Amino acid sequence: MAHDHNHHGGHGHHHHGAGSNIKVAFFLNLGFTLLEIAGGIWINSVAILSDALHDLGDSLSLGLAWYFEHVAKRGRDQKYTFGYKRFSLLGAVINSVVLLVGSFIILSEAVPRIWDPQEVHAPGMIGFAVLGILVNGAAVLRLKKGESLNERVVRLHLMEDVLGWVAVLIGGIILYFFDLPWIDPLLSVVITLYVLYNVVRNLRETMNILLQASPTHIKPEEVEAKLQQIPDIASVHDLHIWTLDGTYNVLTMHAVVDTALPVNQAAELKKRVRSAMADMDIQHVTMELESPGEECTHEGSL
Repeated sequence: MAHDHNHHGGHGHHHHGAGSNIKVAFFLNLGFTLLEIAGGIWINSVAILSDALHDLGDSLSLGLAWYFEHVAKRGRDQKYTFGYKRFSLLGAVINSVVLLVGSFIILSEAVPRIWDPQEVHAPGMIGFAVLGILVNGAAVLRLKKGESLNERVVRLHLMEDVLGWVAVLIGGIILYFFDLPWIDPLLSVVITLYVLYNVVRNLRETMNILLQASPTHIKPEEVEAKLQQIPDIASVHDLHIWTLDGTYNVLTMHAVVDTALPVNQAAELKKRVRSAMADMDIQHVTMELESPGEECTHEGSL
C-alpha cells in the first residue's frame, strides 16, 4: 500500500525524497494506527488505545505536514498576498484539536479503570507492543538519513512512539506474570498525559505565531541595537518582527538617517541592512528611510 502511493504525487523527490519518505512513514503509521485501535478494543487494553492515539497524532501530523508543505509551495496571489506558508499552522491546529478530544475520551475510559480494573489479554498486549516497536523502528530507520527539519521532527515523534511501545511491552510482561490489572490503565493515563503535555506545548507555539509574537530566538532589542550600529542610521522606530510559519521571519521598520542620502547610497544602506538581518535569521525586510526632521505618521499608532 505504501509502495503504491510512492509513485503518484511524489513531487518531493527534488529535495532528496523528503516528501516520499514522509509519505511512506505516514501510510505505515496510519495503517498501523487503525490496526491498534481494533487490537486495543479486542485485547481490552486502554494502554494500547492511548498509544494508538499517540500514533494517530503522529500520522495526522505527518499527513498534514506533507499536504500543507505542498500548499505552502504555492506562490503569493491576489487573495493571499503573504503567500501560503501559514497554512502549515492550520495542520498543527487541526492535529491539536483531534488529539485533545482523543485524550479526554481515553482518560475518561482509563481513570475509572484504575479503581475498577478489567481483565486484559496480556499475551496480546505483548504481541502488539513488539509489533509497535518493529513498525515504528522501521519508520525511524527509513527517516534516518533525512536532513530536512520536518524529517528530523518526525523522527523524534517516531522515537517517542517506540518508547511508548516499550512501556506497553514492559506492562504486558508484568501483567503476564502477575495479577496486577491496574497497570494497564495506569500506563494509559501516563502516556495520555504525555500526549496532552505535547499538545499544549505545540498549541502555545502555534498561537504565538498566529498572534504575531516575535520569534523566540530573535530579540527585538538586539535587532534594534544591531541596526543602530550600522553607519548612516541615526535611530530606528516602528520596528515589528514576526514569523509567517515559524521558519520564515519578517521585519518592518523605519530608520532615521543622518542626512538625505542619494539614491545609490540609500540602496547600498538597504543592502547592508538586509545582509545584517539575514545573519540574525530574518529573511524578509521592509524598511522605510526618513530624514531627521521628517514627521512619522505611524509613530505611536501601533
